Amino acid sequence: MRHILPENACELLEVIKEFKGLTFYDLEAISQVCYWYQFDAGEAILRYHDDSNSVYFAAQGVVRVNYYSISGKEVILCDLPAGEIFGELTAIDGRSRSAMVVAKTDCLLGSISSLAFQELIFNNRQIAMNILQRLVGQIRRLTERVIESDTLKVPNRVRAKLLHLAESQTSVSDNRAVITTAPTHVELACLIGTHREAVTRELNYLENEKIILRKGQELHILDVGKLKSMIED
Repeated sequence: MRHILPENACELLEVIKEFKGLTFYDLEAISQVCYWYQFDAGEAILRYHDDSNSVYFAAQGVVRVNYYSISGKEVILCDLPAGEIFGELTAIDGRSRSAMVVAKTDCLLGSISSLAFQELIFNNRQIAMNILQRLVGQIRRLTERVIESDTLKVPNRVRAKLLHLAESQTSVSDNRAVITTAPTHVELACLIGTHREAVTRELNYLENEKIILRKGQELHILDVGKLKSMIED
């Protein structure tokens, strides 16, 4: 981790989804209480049960939010690209960190204190609404994940996750979609709570059925409708 002083702090803050549409005056006010750090790929940013309470803004790079069970099994909660924020839960409720955050790539992150974050919410209605919508979105995604984990068998959880990843990265066109940065088999297993062998078996099946096709780091879904119907069946 390296502390830096960027000259274009306001431009960096414009990348953050929750700050879209803010005036230059608003962004300048945020930049006055914001500290900036560079993290190398693989470097820990937040640790599980940390007592720190800052909120982070991902201006550049991708971070991974994960958790390790008592047995040491990794559960990947999500990957957050540039434009996302994290650490807001602790800043709101004052409890210790609920997960670990690691730099998946080299990252440039802004950081503000819990108090500064709360003042942003209390003093700016637009930011408050954006944060509320963000939290509601998280609840909806976690609800879907719990339902899928409880009701779907492993093959269907693989199919559902592929659809989620495709819809979050690109728009579906002509019954096709592309996952531009496809997870490895191990990462996909950690995302849906299973083991690598089960994921490999299902991906091989889908490829043999000409429903998906891997090209380098990309995973092409060749028949979105068919994949959806397989989940429903």
